[in-house]
Amino acid sequence: MAVFEEMLAEFPGDAYAMASRAHLLSQRGDRAGALQAMQQLLAVHGDNGTHWFNYGFLLEEAGDFDRAEAAFRRATELSPQLDRAWYGLGLVLIRQQRLDEAVAALKKNTQLQPMSPYGWYQLARVHVDRHEPEEARKIIRHLSRFEPKVAAQLERETGLTVSPAS
Repeated sequence: MAVFEEMLAEFPGDAYAMASRAHLLSQRGDRAGALQAMQQLLAVHGDNGTHWFNYGFLLEEAGDFDRAEAAFRRATELSPQLDRAWYGLGLVLIRQQRLDEAVAALKKNTQLQPMSPYGWYQLARVHVDRHEPEEARKIIRHLSRFEPKVAAQLERETGLTVSPAS
């Protein structure tokens, strides 16, 4: 932390030092300090989607879902290819029970990261919650091709059975 404080004393507004300071505060468990540090970073470097994603992550972790949603949306506007921001947005929308919007965000995540099971897993869960078992089965079948353990976990958790992929 001292090194980043020194860097900021010599180079006020340095994005790397500001972001690193926020990260260290978060790792220490100083949520309020980390959020404040991220707000300071965004005041200077508010045009960076990754910074907005990190801010959204901290807000979501703090249970501030409305502000987290806004931060993730800003991240996706600035960096539409930032798959993590779409995933974070999907998770926040799930927590807010806005499942239709969550589907759209998670679909974008899976388009950007097709081999990552996380977005697929959450998307299948949302389809189950929306009483769309066939959509969930399609995802389980898809996952079974490259993430069989995740597909099996979804089958166990949802009670849905899927015939082997053809």
